[in-house]
Amino acid sequence: MSAQLDSILNEGIQNGAAPGAIAIMVNRDGVVWEGAAGERVIGSGVNMTTDTVGAIFSMTKAITGAAAMQLVEQGKLDLDAPAGDVCPWLHTVQVLDGFDEDGQPQTRAPRGAVTLRHLLTHTSGFVYEFWNVNDARCREVAGAPSLFTLENAALEVPLAFDPGTEWEYGIGIDWAGKMVEQVSGMTLGEYFSVRLTGPLGMTDTAFEHTPSMLGRAAGVHARMPDGSFSPMALPPPEAPEFQMGGGGLHGTMRDYGRFIRMLLNDGELEGVRVLQSDTVATMSRNHIGDLRVKALSSIAPPLSNDAEFFPGEPKSWGLTFQINETAVHTGRPAGTLMWAGLANSFFWIDRKNGVGGAYLSQILPFGDEKSLNLFLELERAVYESLDR
Repeated sequence: MSAQLDSILNEGIQNGAAPGAIAIMVNRDGVVWEGAAGERVIGSGVNMTTDTVGAIFSMTKAITGAAAMQLVEQGKLDLDAPAGDVCPWLHTVQVLDGFDEDGQPQTRAPRGAVTLRHLLTHTSGFVYEFWNVNDARCREVAGAPSLFTLENAALEVPLAFDPGTEWEYGIGIDWAGKMVEQVSGMTLGEYFSVRLTGPLGMTDTAFEHTPSMLGRAAGVHARMPDGSFSPMALPPPEAPEFQMGGGGLHGTMRDYGRFIRMLLNDGELEGVRVLQSDTVATMSRNHIGDLRVKALSSIAPPLSNDAEFFPGEPKSWGLTFQINETAVHTGRPAGTLMWAGLANSFFWIDRKNGVGGAYLSQILPFGDEKSLNLFLELERAVYESLDR
């Protein structure tokens, strides 16, 4: 299988899936395979390696969710209490109810309180500006900053709908990260280091690069209309006011493989327990009832294409993963967990078969067909090996 996976990864990069990519496949006992192909920055001559660091963007969400669930275990957070009891601004949040004749946002009080469960499942009403036209319009009219400024005001925006009534991907997990900070007395990065990534040995995962991480960092690229790649500069925010629990981490796939293995092993890795087994089981279940995950319709083409994983298949949401409700063509069974990062990184966690994997490329826009298909081809090869 290792030779096959090496071949798939190398051929995918040669065929233009990305300038470079890294992938890892794990089971409960350890690393099954890891590989790297291509360059960290196109034309640089510096090869991708299995210890290359990349921006994992929304793959951060699962780590923030695990941190929040540690605090739920300890009774410091409650999934169903008003989140405003922890972050008071959430008691005052309004729902966007359209625009008046002059184009000014009209708001009203929500019909129920935002809870941590809503925030972790994308049912709070908080959405993303680049996938929701009304949110983008409201931000523009109100002068609210973009999320990427990391200003607190970027999170203090109206809800797109009443909590618990719809599923739409958004900034709720950034608020969950603020709740972790509020009750722990630490920054989110400090909390991860002390309580989660540190104990798991994820030494190359952080909101800010260490000197060692910076020396191994891959650059982000834009896919051009002709299919080629151009390096992109992503300058850091000028005066960050929060650490983005929904998408701010940098890390290696080797580290993320350790996080996946912890979940495959019911909250424990190599003798270190960070979550109770019942908590992991709870995180792995559907928490949105009859609601279903919807396709992402982009209004910001440089950042994202329209995107959906396994179109036509029903998907629910756990704490904090997408869950496919049926078996799918790669071989993963119903109940498998997954999600992704903006620069076309992806992971899956199959607790039934005890396998999982993660893949990192550093290209925009999100939902790149070639890069996603390379990840899915690697996954398919893993399941074919299980059937032999």
